[in-house]
Amino acid sequence: MMQSTVDTPIVTAAMTDDPAMADTDMSGFSSARNIRATVVQASTIFYDTPATLDKAERLTAEAAALGSQLVVFPEAFIGGYPRGATFGAVIGNRSLKGREDFRRYHASAIDVPGPEVDRLASIAAKYKVHLVMGVIERAGGTLHCAVVFFDGQGQYLGKHRKLMPTASERLIWGFGDGSTMPVLETQVGRIGALICWENRMPLLRTAMYGKGIELYCAPTADSRPSWQASMTHIALEGGCFVLSANQFCRRKDYPPPPEYIFEGLEEEPSPDTVVCPGGSVIVSPLGTVLAGPNYEDEALVFADLDFGDIVRAKFDFDVVGHYARPDIFGLTVRDHLPSAVTFTSKLTTEMEKNTADMRRLSLSKVLLPKSGNGCKGHEGTLL
Repeated sequence: MMQSTVDTPIVTAAMTDDPAMADTDMSGFSSARNIRATVVQASTIFYDTPATLDKAERLTAEAAALGSQLVVFPEAFIGGYPRGATFGAVIGNRSLKGREDFRRYHASAIDVPGPEVDRLASIAAKYKVHLVMGVIERAGGTLHCAVVFFDGQGQYLGKHRKLMPTASERLIWGFGDGSTMPVLETQVGRIGALICWENRMPLLRTAMYGKGIELYCAPTADSRPSWQASMTHIALEGGCFVLSANQFCRRKDYPPPPEYIFEGLEEEPSPDTVVCPGGSVIVSPLGTVLAGPNYEDEALVFADLDFGDIVRAKFDFDVVGHYARPDIFGLTVRDHLPSAVTFTSKLTTEMEKNTADMRRLSLSKVLLPKSGNGCKGHEGTLL
């Protein structure tokens, strides 16, 4: 076990580098690699995105100083996870304060792409780390809980939008779709991410396994002990490394009342009350917990990853390989981008163009005459 302390009360846990890159296939696997990865357990500075970006850079610098090549941040680190908030909504009514709360939350979100994404890219490049960051993405009037990916040269690789917000999250976050479920080929391995309870969706996990995921990132807001069982199961099921990052938050990390109220509790928590205890963890493909879970404070949880463990794990269980039964079971993934609005004028124009092209083609055909000189020829053959 190796311990290290940093400037703030961050505890370092144990250990043992073009536009969006294309989804990977499963060919060309190499197990002769070792990297160091860090999952960050820290709180958003709520309603202050510039300050949160500054904090993200400081934490990334500390992870890089530990020798990490991959740094994974929690769900909604940029933009914030609005724990305890109701946004003034009940069935049939939304309060004026709730609408204002949503406006402020919307203002804290980021555009993808946008200036905050550029800042994150520069952080990844400056510290030469692959960066996986939980963000709240602003898409017009709709917000999405998302993850954005960057390589060690600072290139933005792509994003994943949470497919299924949980319970009251559906009030404030839109649904993702099949077009943002990447597994990205990078210098440190094949990286993808599912967010929080998406990880409970067996078919979604199977899609990620089918893309050959090696570094399975699981940013979350779930700090319960049962989450650890899920992370271990996924590592064993997928034969992949699982890196789960959660925030560690106290009540004072959110705005004070009455500006921000924690609903659903018998009484308002005191400023030092822990409202999310973290539980960030790294698990190997063999089901071994390499680092964490940490429930003590803000922390950098890191481990050295031996990619040979992926092959060792798949020796007796390859969920989409020799242990699959495609003669019985199959999975179809609709990974296209759906559109909420389609203009029929565009369709009509395209149909008219196709009709005109067909008319011109028919007029250009030549009717050959019957051949003479006693030879049997073509009888009105159209070319």
